[in-house]
Amino acid sequence: MRDVLIPALRDALSGLGVEPPAEIHLEQPARREHGDFSSNVALATAKAAGRNPRELAQQLADVLAASPPRHVTAVEIAGPGFVNFRLEPGWLHDQVPAVLAAGVDHGRSTLGAGRKVLVEYVSANPTGPVHAGHARGATYGDALARLLAFSGHDVTEEFYVNDRGVQMQTFADSLAARKAGEEPPEGGYLGEYITEWAAEMPDGEDPLIWGEARALLDQQEVLADLGVVFDAWFSERAMVNSGAIDSTLADLRERGVAYDADGATWLRSTEFGDDKDRVLVKSDGEVTYLLPDIAYHRDKFARGFDLLINVWGADHHGYVPRMKAAIQSLGHDPSDLEVVITQLVRLERGGEEVKISKRSGDLITLRDLIGEVGPDAVRLTYLLQSVDSPQTVDLDLVVSQSNENPVFYVQMANARLNSIGRVAAERGMQRLPLEQADLSLLTHERELEVLRNLYVFPQVVELAARERAPHKVTTWVRELAGSVHGFYHDCPILHLDTPEPLRQARWWLAEAAAVGLRNGLGLLGVSAPERM
Repeated sequence: MRDVLIPALRDALSGLGVEPPAEIHLEQPARREHGDFSSNVALATAKAAGRNPRELAQQLADVLAASPPRHVTAVEIAGPGFVNFRLEPGWLHDQVPAVLAAGVDHGRSTLGAGRKVLVEYVSANPTGPVHAGHARGATYGDALARLLAFSGHDVTEEFYVNDRGVQMQTFADSLAARKAGEEPPEGGYLGEYITEWAAEMPDGEDPLIWGEARALLDQQEVLADLGVVFDAWFSERAMVNSGAIDSTLADLRERGVAYDADGATWLRSTEFGDDKDRVLVKSDGEVTYLLPDIAYHRDKFARGFDLLINVWGADHHGYVPRMKAAIQSLGHDPSDLEVVITQLVRLERGGEEVKISKRSGDLITLRDLIGEVGPDAVRLTYLLQSVDSPQTVDLDLVVSQSNENPVFYVQMANARLNSIGRVAAERGMQRLPLEQADLSLLTHERELEVLRNLYVFPQVVELAARERAPHKVTTWVRELAGSVHGFYHDCPILHLDTPEPLRQARWWLAEAAAVGLRNGLGLLGVSAPERM
């Protein structure tokens, strides 16, 4: 309907002698009594046109009511100058053939126009298993990548392997100590996995090399179990060994943004909005964390990516400004780097917090979490809300088979829709071709609610992609599931008392709803089981 109402508003404005704006906004009101669509165009153009907003809105309503666009039954004004449209149900009926024709592409767009995007996430140290605390960044990063690809971006997913530094030697020393039957050194890793992996390590192996390989294998396996498969695993140590640190520093010097002072080498980050210049190489010749990070991002751009998206944990918040400054020092626009900070997750069982610490041994691994609740439950639960807010996960609720469990609730909706065809076959009922179905019979509010949800899906996908907010898709999926449950309960399809023409229309509506649910769940990386 947007392609009908927006041109109609534009023509009406021109007819009133008002220059239409470049973009006319049209929204669906949160409250149904306010109509099906609403525009603030009178408010947006009145000042420049020297008009009173409410009077301009009334003039627009009069013009549009005199020659109503297709499906429009009433045009009203509200508040200081909103133009509201009420539509007959026919506009929604068009959604059934449209959704079914699009199929797996329902909601797909060309928003990204092929822009090359690198999404880097998880990037845990290879010093142990991925734990439950990493699940939020993992599910978010993967869902974001799916969402961007569905919206026309050329997406690559990458895991940055932090395989150099003190923590790697501490990990290796801990393995070696356990292998020798000794306690790990002070500040070492005490987790039970250290004992198990040390027992696996063949005699004579270098604990540093073997331990890193063992940790990476474990991380790759468990992330794959979650449905997270990276296109690339980028080794920091390999980058350093390639000479990238020296070439990056030389590049910064050539650009005039690196200088020597007090025996150290500094980045002129204050020139790019940072609160102080940052040390790149300390007076003892040791590089700081910043220089390899600059080299890594320099490498990303060298590989041809237009946009870099980093998904970092809450403890990295203060690091963002200096990385933005580093991006500018390399000659790039700071907007070419986006950093998403994921807030902490509190895990609870029986009302008590479950602690996570890789070094102390208080560890809930992601493997354990998946084994307990399943990958679908992990993914959808962690994608329920925006990652920029703290989250509490009730493990008891996640495993329950009740409508309070959002995973069960959504997947049961899909299972109900898929059961229709099986039960119909058992009863000898046949579905007619879509073109023979009278979709105008779909006038029950439960039916229209399903159709409205299907209509807004492409807009939800685009908004979620623009705002880097997969949780908006989760919200939509839950809303569609709710409307499906209501439709299933109040609008019987296979009941013997249901008239055959109405049965056929509802049957096709159920098929379209199933397409919508599958597509929404697919963007979240959650399966759509046909049976529960």
